[in-house]
Amino acid sequence: MWGALRTAVSRTAAASSSRSFLQNPASRSGFMQQSRFFSGIPARHGTTILCVKKDNKIVLIGDGQITQGSITVKPNAKKIRRLQSGNNEVVLGFAGSTADCLSLVDRLEGKLDEYPGQLQRACVELAKSWRTDRYLRHLEAVLIVCDQDVCLEVTGNGDVLEPNDGIIAVGSGGAFANAAARALKDIPGLSAMEIATKAMNVAADMCIHTNHNFSIEEMTIEPKKEGESLEAPVHASMHA
Repeated sequence: MWGALRTAVSRTAAASSSRSFLQNPASRSGFMQQSRFFSGIPARHGTTILCVKKDNKIVLIGDGQITQGSITVKPNAKKIRRLQSGNNEVVLGFAGSTADCLSLVDRLEGKLDEYPGQLQRACVELAKSWRTDRYLRHLEAVLIVCDQDVCLEVTGNGDVLEPNDGIIAVGSGGAFANAAARALKDIPGLSAMEIATKAMNVAADMCIHTNHNFSIEEMTIEPKKEGESLEAPVHASMHA
């Protein structure tokens, strides 16, 4: 009799634990991450994204390499996107897991539709959702988002950061690109495009997860006339 009772209690505890696991998103997420780790399949990563703002130009540049462990999976991925917000062009670059990045880009597009022409407000609302939503909080990505008025870095920690010198860099080679761009910015005669390209070449030479296959978006900030709205048009061009 006691053996049967112990068996029944064990089955009840196991069923309760299973229900708790299924009802808890954090537990499921942790289990999935551990499963990926113990499966021996390395995560795909490897990105450098750099933004340089100088004079009336904004340049957003990213490399094309995606690596899985010690293997280069793809050398020409496009990690730069262009969106529309009201009358303004918005360009963004992302670093992190591909699926996570694209999920956040979709969410950002929704926020831009909700707050047209207000990039900073849209990014703040995205960061709030990213921080508090049970699904979004597990996404591993970083975004750089720019329009004619502001350049921002958006993270899953709830941060929306604007650089004081117009330079932002994220990803595996971000520190190299950031340091090189800051050193080059004060050199007379160098344009934003030249600074961004030279800095990314430095990052690609030093970071094994970054290559020289760049995608570039360049924005020209139109001077605002007196009494003109902040939603003045921006002309953007793409280079590869």
